[in-house]
Formats: sequence, C-alpha cells, structure tokens
Amino acid sequence: MKITLHVWRQKSAKARGDFETHRLDDVSEDSSFLEMLDQLNDSLIEQGREPVAFDHDCREGICGACGMVINGFAHGPRALTTACQLHMREFGDGDEIWLEPWRAKAFPVVKDLAVDRGAFDRIMGAGGYVSVNTGSAPDANEIPIPKKVADLAMDAATCIGCGACVAACPNASAMLFTSAKVAHLGMLPQGQPERYDRVRKMVAQHDAEGFGGCTNHGECEAACPKGISLDWIARMNRDFLKGMVAERDTVRVR
Repeated sequence: MKITLHVWRQKSAKARGDFETHRLDDVSEDSSFLEMLDQLNDSLIEQGREPVAFDHDCREGICGACGMVINGFAHGPRALTTACQLHMREFGDGDEIWLEPWRAKAFPVVKDLAVDRGAFDRIMGAGGYVSVNTGSAPDANEIPIPKKVADLAMDAATCIGCGACVAACPNASAMLFTSAKVAHLGMLPQGQPERYDRVRKMVAQHDAEGFGGCTNHGECEAACPKGISLDWIARMNRDFLKGMVAERDTVRVR
C-alpha cells in the first residue's frame, strides 16, 4: 500500500517545529505502525537524512512508551490500542497520516515525536508507594483481600503511564493517570496507612507540574489504551477532600 506521512519535526523544546511530508510506496498492511516508521527511518538514513525520533520500547502494549497523536487521536483511531499495537491494515491505500507528539506544557518535546514524561515520575515520587514498615514479605494468602477489591485494584494498576489521557484532554489534565496510581495502592490494606497523605501529595505534584484540572470531558477514558475508568477520578476527589479535612483538623489539634 502507498501512504503519505505528515510528520512533526522539532529539534528541541525551544526550537520551532513544522510538519515534514514523506511518501512510502511499499507498506505492508500486516506491519505495525512502528514498523512502518522504522521503514521510513531506514529510507531517510539511506538518503543521509535525519531519522524521525519517536519513543518505543517493548512494542507489546505494556510499557506505554510509544505515545504519539495519529490523525488527531492519541495512539491512533483504534480503541484500547497503543501505537505499537496499531497495524497498517487500519488505514487504506493512498491515505494521508498526520503524526504529532503529545501536546502538553508538562510534556516538553525532546525531539520530533518524543516528549519528556518525567512529570509522571515526579508524581509517583511524591507518594505513589508504601513507605511504612510492613515487616518481611508475608505469604501470599496471609492478608485476606476480597476478590472484588483485588480485581478493582488490578483494574487501576493496568495504567501504563503512556500519557494518552493528557494528550486527549482539552485541559491537558493528568487526573486519570494520577487517580489510577492513587487507587491501586489505596484499595489494598497495605496502602491504607498513607492513603490520605498519598492523595494530597500526588495531587499537589500533579498541579505543580502544570497539568490542567479535570472538567469531566471524558476524552481521557476514551483515549486510554487500557480502558481506565473516570470512576477513579471521582474516588480520588473524595479521598482528596477527606485528606484535606483530616490535615486541617490535625493542624488545629497541634
């Protein structure tokens, strides 16, 4: 199949960027989207030109590295799919495809389609862990956890931190990511001692990074390749309010 690519090229966060047009005449419909980009880069290298920079790692829909906007959709037009899992059979012969990086103040462009998502790491560093002394590793069934609770915690833990929620949100909010990371610990017994401190610290870091607030557009859930639910944001908001009240009451007692 033949396709025309309009690829965003930008040397750094401070440099001006623009679209660059390329044509590929022999793309297999069975190739993945990233394999198609590999084909483009092989052609550019053969011509002595600079290859297109894009993030990738596992190419199995697990790591979340392959974030890019494809024809206006985070990760492309197929629901519940990362860019590396997208195949060229989703497009037609002669199609034009527009590729852009995640667009958010908190995700500065490193080069071309690659952005710095270190803000997510800093949100996790603010409270996405259990730091209290829990003793040695217990046997698997020593702490009874109802199956419904365990399943819900696993649903939240499926977030791969790709950033599609931010790219899709008109406010560039990372509330879906933050709420999932808050919830998968907050649902379990081991996460209860720091539950409200965790949500206060992670939401504060989210705001400090320059992400916008959630106004319930729902684009984040629609773009999420793992189907993370908006319900987690509602749960996080409830915990945040409880945490702020608890902190205020603690200050009054002191």
